[in-house]
Amino acid sequence: MARFPARQRMPPEQFEALSREILVLKQQLKAVILAHNYQVPEIQDVADFVGDSLGLSQQAARTEAEVIVFSGVHFMAETAKILNPNRLVVLPDKEAGCSLEESCPAAKLAEFQQTNPRFYTITYINCSAEVKALSDVICTSGNAVRVVEAAPRDRDLLFVPDENLGAWVMEQTGRAMTLWRGNCYAHVEFRREGLLRLRRSFPDAKVVAHPECLREVRELADEVCSTEKMLAYCKSSPARQFIVVTESGILHRLNKECPGKQFICAPTFDALRAPADACRCSECKFMKLNTLEKLRDCMQRLAPRIELSGDIIRRARRPIERMLEISASKTQPA
Repeated sequence: MARFPARQRMPPEQFEALSREILVLKQQLKAVILAHNYQVPEIQDVADFVGDSLGLSQQAARTEAEVIVFSGVHFMAETAKILNPNRLVVLPDKEAGCSLEESCPAAKLAEFQQTNPRFYTITYINCSAEVKALSDVICTSGNAVRVVEAAPRDRDLLFVPDENLGAWVMEQTGRAMTLWRGNCYAHVEFRREGLLRLRRSFPDAKVVAHPECLREVRELADEVCSTEKMLAYCKSSPARQFIVVTESGILHRLNKECPGKQFICAPTFDALRAPADACRCSECKFMKLNTLEKLRDCMQRLAPRIELSGDIIRRARRPIERMLEISASKTQPA
């Protein structure tokens, strides 16, 4: 169970009523509902697939649904549209953005790329379609190490937009990269001080942290990995307690899929000064814009829709497909 109070869930009767409406709409639309691990529990519980960015990209690439309902943030829905240009893609709230995406405007990236014609641009999936179109290959936190290891040895690597993920990948691979100065605002809220304090209270707990965290936090972790790999680690580990250093939405799946184990939210910097009974979990304000009601409404209206030009889709698709090919390969690319 979670150590700190979670956000209030809707009453069961309301959830059941909305779920029935969504199921009827899904059948009528021949739709698939994809949800990120950071979505609210109610959305996760009605989704056809819940996962991290890599898993969602893989699902989007092979779906046969006529409508893709993407419960995540805007760049994720754009990725689904890039991989399915002839299908309708909708998301519950068009304002569900990402601080990483905002940190790397396409025009600024293009300008910086011109400073070095030898740049091979490896781009974290948390970016706009326009930035993907400027990239050589896309990666997620789940496959970033593999993607970097597969990059050409005779090129200068440029990693955008997450400097913390990029720094961690450099540590894992030993490959030098130029790092774009961007970060996930939710993950940099975790600090060494808070994690050390929590470890003193739970000395037997394993610490699992997302690579978007600061190095001072990653250095204290027993495992640094994507959200999907967190699930695998916690399932297989004999430990009974885990301190989870990422967005609190992941706790819903952890509690469902790892019964009998305790999951403790790492406190954010601000939470160290909050009242003792306050929720100390980190929540992404963008992810939490989506609600079950908005999910139902977007299916009823078939809006907001993701619309991209044919040129952007064509250019952005190549680096995404390159990522999927590397992820699917059974042997490590040379």
